[in-house]
Amino acid sequence: MPEVALSSGTIDYEDSGGSGPVIVLVHGLIMDSSLWRHVIEELRADFRCVAPTLPLGGHRHPMRADADLSMRGVANILGELLERLDLREITLAMNDWGGPQLLIGGAFDERIARLALCSCEAFDNVPPEGPARALPYIARLPGGIAAALLPFRFDRLRRLPITYGLLSKQRVPREVMDRWFGPALAQRAIRRDLRKYVISAAQGRRELLAAAGALSGFKRPALVAWASEDRMMPREHGRRLAELLPQGTLVEIADSYTLIPEDQPAILAAHLRELMMR
Repeated sequence: MPEVALSSGTIDYEDSGGSGPVIVLVHGLIMDSSLWRHVIEELRADFRCVAPTLPLGGHRHPMRADADLSMRGVANILGELLERLDLREITLAMNDWGGPQLLIGGAFDERIARLALCSCEAFDNVPPEGPARALPYIARLPGGIAAALLPFRFDRLRRLPITYGLLSKQRVPREVMDRWFGPALAQRAIRRDLRKYVISAAQGRRELLAAAGALSGFKRPALVAWASEDRMMPREHGRRLAELLPQGTLVEIADSYTLIPEDQPAILAAHLRELMMR
């Protein structure tokens, strides 16, 4: 997997290559670029798919000790990646984590031609509804992050409602979840990075609420793809986002929880393809 050294540390990313239009695909907390593996297979023949692994707990290279890993900080790491790879006229797609919304209206906005918000954090839903709401409190306890990660050592515990069971209807393969949780389970420095992000949740919530105003000024094509059975991202948030975006189109995807790239990758890829042709 290629990597790039940024001001906050080294970031891994997948790049399907090619000369087609670029789509940048962004994952959620304690995941990596493999979240998008099925969607990339659907799109790679016609589009260049770039999927970074951001420092949200599933990353393999610890960040610098002084790195800003708040929601705004991680969004800026994404923006710096776009700049370093000289990616322009991109379609920016996010799932679960809502931080990329903070790039709209900022220094990296001109690189974004289209936007796809796929069942992600929005408005005040940070951390999202469900077990993640407790993480900022757990993270403040000595050894709290390490204790919260313990169940993820065991495959049978990963599907519980209090772990990742509410994220996808389809079972995420064991080897994929091993990739997601392996770095934080094995490396104290990765847990340090994850803790820095988690304890900044209140700041992230304020910033994401404020970002709604910038979305109303995004006058380029936009897709809001929301899972109709999502248990973590409120259904009304999808409607509100589509109403905010001047060229926003809302599609509700059936038979899926939050991780649409896992539950309905072909349907999501078809909607992304349509967006990229606009």
